[in-house]
Amino acid sequence: MEQIPVSLWTLIAGIVIGVVSLWMGQNHNLLPVEASQQAPLVDGFFNIMFTIAVALFLVVEGTILIFLFKYRRRRGDNTDGVPVEGNLPLEIFWTAIPSLIVICLGIYSVDVFNQMGGLEPGSHPHTASHATHTSGTAIAATLDDTSTAKTAPGIGIGASPTHQAQAADLVVNVTGMQFAWLFDYPNNGVSAGELHVPVGADVQLNLSAQDVIHSFWVPQFRLKQDAIPGIPTELRFVATKPGTYPVVCTELCGGYHGSMRTQVIVHTPEEFDSWLTENQVAQQQNLQKAVAVNPANLSTSEFLAPHVQHLGIDAASLESVISH
Repeated sequence: MEQIPVSLWTLIAGIVIGVVSLWMGQNHNLLPVEASQQAPLVDGFFNIMFTIAVALFLVVEGTILIFLFKYRRRRGDNTDGVPVEGNLPLEIFWTAIPSLIVICLGIYSVDVFNQMGGLEPGSHPHTASHATHTSGTAIAATLDDTSTAKTAPGIGIGASPTHQAQAADLVVNVTGMQFAWLFDYPNNGVSAGELHVPVGADVQLNLSAQDVIHSFWVPQFRLKQDAIPGIPTELRFVATKPGTYPVVCTELCGGYHGSMRTQVIVHTPEEFDSWLTENQVAQQQNLQKAVAVNPANLSTSEFLAPHVQHLGIDAASLESVISH
């Protein structure tokens, strides 16, 4: 029986490994749901890296298993192994292929970063327009001529190349501190401990930190950006699916770093308008300030005054009883 050529075995193995790695690279289910326009770009890059990793794993581990079986020590064989000093073509091959893979992945990653709107550190800052969110379902970006121009940061993720000349639909100032996130809506007069955004809106987060470096990460958006004391950074995105998603600090920032979490709630435009209106009313009301006092410092009449109606007597009668 004629022996099957090694080249044919290699071709068959290459086809099998290619099919398996391609299938696993597209069907791994390792990532959370995509919830932003930027997420598919990151997922596409991850799928390619995972495909290559699976192929390399199968090649390396498969070769080890084949060699373990084929070149195992037979019973009664006490001879030395074949002396192998080196193989120049093999050395060139397994050096060139990984180098080529790394170079290609590096070029691809830069392209993904640019498509997402990545900002070059040290780039010339430009004047950012102030945006407002109009009521109703329409999201409109308008220039606020009465506001002071704001210098946009040169670090982070900005507008995509197709929207660089457009102002964001919604601007939120995000402040990181040990150990919480604060969200301020400067054009709407609202502050919150959670991030609320409308689905489909172009949202710009202006990140800053009060104490140490923090990192703002939403896994479902595939976006992460450091908040650095004294250095403004930016994160711009478009949410595509309503829902509630975790916000995690991924930069070790102190003893309670693990508890520095909040959430981003993606509303429909109508729900977001309702939330914004409710919070504007609640935060703009001139409510009476509550002052904590020590009861020991109050007179008897002052201490009992809030409880007069429950005693069944009027204030004059109470004063008369106390004076006697």
